[in-house]
Amino acid sequence: MKWLLTVLVVLVILAAVAPWFGRLGLGRLPGDLRIPVRGRMYYVPFASTVLLSLLAWALAKLL
Repeated sequence: MKWLLTVLVVLVILAAVAPWFGRLGLGRLPGDLRIPVRGRMYYVPFASTVLLSLLAWALAKLL
């Protein structure tokens, strides 16, 4: 049950900081896909996810 609460908190935090990441250029990297379907744009941020994962790993190694 604790993992579910943790996932929920992380998703809320990510949703809150998503506009800030957009100003930094995340979500518009070369490996990030934008797929238009029936007038809507869907984003699949592969490169941004890898970059953020590497940053989190490096931060965890330092701490």
